[in-house]
Amino acid sequence: MSRASPVGEMSLRTSLRIGGWCVLGLVVVAALLNDFLAHVPAGGQLTGPMSAPPSDAYPFGTDILGRDVYSETLHGLWVTMWQASMAMLIVVAAGSLLGALCARLPGFLAAAMRWIVGVFAAIPALLLALLLIGLTSHALAAVAAGLAAAPLSFVRAFDRADVRGNSSHAVFARATGISSGVLLRRDIVSEFNAGIFPILARALAAVTIILSTVSFLGFGTVPPSRDLGLMISAARTGYFDAWWTVLFPALALMLLILSARLAAGLDEGERP
Repeated sequence: MSRASPVGEMSLRTSLRIGGWCVLGLVVVAALLNDFLAHVPAGGQLTGPMSAPPSDAYPFGTDILGRDVYSETLHGLWVTMWQASMAMLIVVAAGSLLGALCARLPGFLAAAMRWIVGVFAAIPALLLALLLIGLTSHALAAVAAGLAAAPLSFVRAFDRADVRGNSSHAVFARATGISSGVLLRRDIVSEFNAGIFPILARALAAVTIILSTVSFLGFGTVPPSRDLGLMISAARTGYFDAWWTVLFPALALMLLILSARLAAGLDEGERP
């Protein structure tokens, strides 16, 4: 069996990444323009017949409370994107940035930080997020999701920074009198200049999975606000009778996660 050439694989990966960013951009625009694109305001009940299937008047149908599923999906996408964006920034700050900084600590402290955070990284992020929410409140679900996803990002950034810090170039630079602070600034700038967009997309995919799952389980967004995970959970009694109430929110959520993962690069999966 013939294998694809490295050039062909590189071209495919680049095409998929560009396509991921294009689709993700469209999803973000739809979320930002949710009030403009939606037919009715968020949570509008009895705006149509109850549990009506998709039609010309209601492209995505209506739910058991007469809410327009098309409009609710757009509003839910905005809530999901807003929370995921806050969690994503926490992952970048408490994960990628802090990991790169801690790799420059004195040997024992750096090893201790790597070991401690590595223990948390071994805990499934969803379980860690549920624990943090249980110890705080549902209103802090975005913070919990960001902190739960941060350990993997920390470990990844720490290991990369550690390799750079012990490279022959870094050893030579220190021998010529270049300070550790200068080398640290150079490494951080290099880290984020070269990979900030994949880092952001990777974190976005990870925290979106966590947030939508905790909302589905009832530990996330608190009504009357509804994200896509909560919409899917609320429609679970009608999965077969009113399939449209779960299908379209689920498709929107899948599109958001898949486009973010493609934008980040397939080799990294969902890890932040």
